[in-house]
Amino acid sequence: MENFDVVVIGAGPGGYPAAIRAAQLGAKIAIVERELLGGTCLNFGCIPTKSLIAGADLLLQVRHAAQLGVKVSGVEADFAGMMTHKQAVVAQLRKGVQGLLSANGVKVFQGQASFEARDQIVVSQKEGELRIKAGKFIIATGSTSAVPGFLPKHSRVVESRSFLELTALPKRLIVMGGGYIGCELASLAAAAGSQVTIVELLDDVLMLLDGDVRREVRKSMETKLGIKIMTGKALENVKATDTGVSASVGGEKLEADVLLVAVGRKPVTDGLELERASLKTNERGYIPVDDSNRTAVATIYAIGDVNGGMQLAHAATAQAIIAAEAACGHKPRKNETLIPGVIFTIPEVALVGLTEAEAQKQGRAVKVGRFPFAALGRALAAGHPEGFVKLLADAQTDQLLGAQVVGAHATDLIAEATAAIRAELTSAELGRTVHAHPTFGEIWMEAAHALHGECIHAAPRKKT
Repeated sequence: MENFDVVVIGAGPGGYPAAIRAAQLGAKIAIVERELLGGTCLNFGCIPTKSLIAGADLLLQVRHAAQLGVKVSGVEADFAGMMTHKQAVVAQLRKGVQGLLSANGVKVFQGQASFEARDQIVVSQKEGELRIKAGKFIIATGSTSAVPGFLPKHSRVVESRSFLELTALPKRLIVMGGGYIGCELASLAAAAGSQVTIVELLDDVLMLLDGDVRREVRKSMETKLGIKIMTGKALENVKATDTGVSASVGGEKLEADVLLVAVGRKPVTDGLELERASLKTNERGYIPVDDSNRTAVATIYAIGDVNGGMQLAHAATAQAIIAAEAACGHKPRKNETLIPGVIFTIPEVALVGLTEAEAQKQGRAVKVGRFPFAALGRALAAGHPEGFVKLLADAQTDQLLGAQVVGAHATDLIAEATAAIRAELTSAELGRTVHAHPTFGEIWMEAAHALHGECIHAAPRKKT
């Protein structure tokens, strides 16, 4: 029997930061991982996807290099080479996580953790079983892809993890689901040369975005990448053989080499034996927590995807710090509620805070300021004129409430808007903040001026 102050179950973007933060606070820490350090995000999700998308995006840039006066010939996608790069990046980062845990004195156990009591788990390893006691536990087991039961079980029907392990790019790809995972992987495949069709049951793809932002990214996916997007109808009659897959959408037959299923994710709690710790999951399979990530059992916390909150790696990391500090005796803090979302489609999309659609549903009066990349000097110079940003502010107080951006570097640009909204700045204050020129970042200053009708680099609004 080994004893620790805190034991973390799961070593993904929630688990390993929790372990490191608790170790920084002087606790004796262990972490249990049944698969790979870094979890789904590092090994089978965020990092692999972005590594491949970086190659696909570079391929597109090279193909359009002539617009900037650079002549290139003979460029083509080397999918095997892209996968080699992806694996190298993943391996380097995984080694980095291992080094960080070791440097902080965190003991790592490989195996399946199962509760035997509120204060004890058993870790099933190849060598046998190991029992561990702890004063506090943090569950960070994450989520996995949800695959509808009506789909055939076949090697040509894959979810996101299996897709990222393919050795060859499918010539024809059907993507079931138009959320951020489906659209990211569709963009990647299309840019690399695959013929892609997205099928989404809802009325549009990326429904978390405002309509004007959705239209911009959809237009680019359809015209620039050649992706066929079918919305408002179900994917039916799915069949898979050794030579390909087929399905129908509203009477139209589709055929492809691979079907990628990207319809959502479900929490990972199998093997935990939660009932032995007096814990229960809710009707959707998540572990209920309060706003400081504490479960119904005061000595056990649950963070990240497994607790049913926002399923984003950075949300899990933020919750990890809060849970670790509470587990080490610090006064509990509430989870951050302002969480930016980033979508690595081509072009990129990002959002934070209130959307215009949400404001309308709430009956809240807001002002909106937009500014296009096409009017931004740096964007034109770099050959990235598509897209725009938008800012939302309270109509009376001018306090910033939300922001969205579609276009080049959107996933980086959202950081400034997040900081401004969290600091409760007004759009006037953001507009008065001097931004370096020429940069992509000054687009926020321009949008803030536009919100008040004072934009220098846009034509004045027509008086009505």
